[in-house]
Amino acid sequence: MSDNDRTIPEPPALPNPRIPEGTITMAVHEHPRRSPGFHLPTFRGNRTAATSESAVSARTDTHTARAYAFASLRLLTGFAFLWAFLDKTFGFGYATPSGKGWIDGGSPTMGFLSGVAAGPMESTFHSWAGATWANWLFMAGLLGIGLALVGGFALRLAAVAGTAMMALMWVAEWPPAKLLSDGSPSMSSNPFVDYHLIYAVVLIALALASAGDTWGIGKFWSRLPFVRANGWLR
Repeated sequence: MSDNDRTIPEPPALPNPRIPEGTITMAVHEHPRRSPGFHLPTFRGNRTAATSESAVSARTDTHTARAYAFASLRLLTGFAFLWAFLDKTFGFGYATPSGKGWIDGGSPTMGFLSGVAAGPMESTFHSWAGATWANWLFMAGLLGIGLALVGGFALRLAAVAGTAMMALMWVAEWPPAKLLSDGSPSMSSNPFVDYHLIYAVVLIALALASAGDTWGIGKFWSRLPFVRANGWLR
């Protein structure tokens, strides 16, 4: 037999001196890197994005609803002013009897101002009643404010003019009075708040809210050069 044909027997395995004989051991392998495999998807990012989109949509809906509400209030208030102008001009038979309109020779201010019966400006209003300048100024105010509100332009100017008009009419009504100048009850339902004050607050709110931008020409009006140069005309 040659040396190449000889086989060298393997040495017998020696028991581990630290592990008692008969104990079953398990090999633990550490993986420094996470192996690719199946992982459950996370929805945290999607949930955050969905919440943000919902919040933006809610704010948009609220802004749209507010814009439509102010636009509706603007149109209704504008129609109230325009109707007062038309009725006093043509005598439709409502507040102004037929045949007594401004075009028929009637006076738009005579009935109201001559009927003032209380307040510190009672005699002043009586002297203004029926005056040509008072008629033209009052009717121009009704027409201008009404057109501005319906069209949605020059709301700041309309708010100033309308508030001045409502303030004068509030003084003419004089809600604080319990008795009229002849001693009869004034029948005032509130010593401060009446519809003239409410109209003034509405006009100011419409101007501050830029209510003409919705269902109106407010955006177009604000881009005009002379309006951009004079912010009070918006």
